[in-house]
Amino acid sequence: MKNLFLMICVAFSTATFAQTPYEKAMSSKVSQVEQQKTAEEFTALANDFRRIADKEKTFWQPYYYAAFSSIQKGRLAMREGKTADLDAIAAEAQKSLDLAADLSKDNAEIFVLQKMIHGLKMMVNPQERFMSEGMLAAEALSKAEKLDPNNPRITLMKAEDVYFTPEQFGGSKQRGLELFQKSLDQYKTYSTKSALEPNWGKGEAEYFLANKP
Repeated sequence: MKNLFLMICVAFSTATFAQTPYEKAMSSKVSQVEQQKTAEEFTALANDFRRIADKEKTFWQPYYYAAFSSIQKGRLAMREGKTADLDAIAAEAQKSLDLAADLSKDNAEIFVLQKMIHGLKMMVNPQERFMSEGMLAAEALSKAEKLDPNNPRITLMKAEDVYFTPEQFGGSKQRGLELFQKSLDQYKTYSTKSALEPNWGKGEAEYFLANKP
């Protein structure tokens, strides 16, 4: 029995630490995805993911995270009122996301980021671009939901839209909070295929629920 226990421990240890160079590089960078605070940090992280992606060429995740890092830089610019920068940042993100999409067809996570890219472009001029970029954003999110209806990031995107849309245009702070709660509930049960799969967003749902108006 003692020997059996020792064999199990050794096997577990080997499986845990026998990461490929790609997995090690990605694990290190993925852990930083939600920790960056400045445009420069997001740019550096996006570049790091692109270097990993261009070296491997067969994995969609590093291109995905490069796009996500650029999107996060765009969302930061949006919060700072730098809307004139959003088209260029969206184009940067789109370039990486297109490469991810080429490697992984019909991927709900990729459609979620596509929705976010259209959202950035719309915010350059919401009144003029709602019927174009706004509709494309909604279409991308709809495609994601059909592929993976229980994905908490899809619900998170819906929560953002409802929460920040004025009531006269169909928005609702209360309904938005309900969707943030639904998203948080989904995070508790949703499982990813590996540690390198997208798993971001839970902190945002928790933030809004902890800071109810």
